[in-house]
Amino acid sequence: MTSTLVTPGQRIGSAQEFKAGPGTYTRGNFIHASLFGQKTLAQPQASEEGQLPTLSVVREKQRWAVPQITGKVIRITTKEAVVSIMVVDVRATEKDKVKIYNSFRPGDIIRAEVISLGDARSYYLSTAKNELGVIYAQSVAGEAMIPISWKEMQCPKTKAIELRKCAKPLS
Repeated sequence: MTSTLVTPGQRIGSAQEFKAGPGTYTRGNFIHASLFGQKTLAQPQASEEGQLPTLSVVREKQRWAVPQITGKVIRITTKEAVVSIMVVDVRATEKDKVKIYNSFRPGDIIRAEVISLGDARSYYLSTAKNELGVIYAQSVAGEAMIPISWKEMQCPKTKAIELRKCAKPLS
């Protein structure tokens, strides 16, 4: 059994090569993650000859004292990123010098922690810690970008570099 970290909506395999398991869904000829968690691949048992391997996504157990979320940035302004929720602390220092557009873009998947309740329809989030920030971003070419530093991501296809506040990978 092997595993990798995946996000909701991420394409994780071909429906012709694998069977969709818990935490996944099939759209067209592909299997996508429906949860944020570990992608697992389970080989069929010897008694199940002819069966396809099963792809599943399993959530990790909650291990944070402060609630954490995975959210999609849907709109940005000069002072905030809207994730159906509002982002306040992008980083721990020099908060007044932060340019939101250099940290997030619409469509980014982020890891953040809830720091307080806002009005009836929102929460205030922080990405000020190293392990918080963008965990998935797509380039203009439509490719999943790869973090190359804490503040930059690169498109593997075009090699273009874009600014993001990248989350440190969880161990």
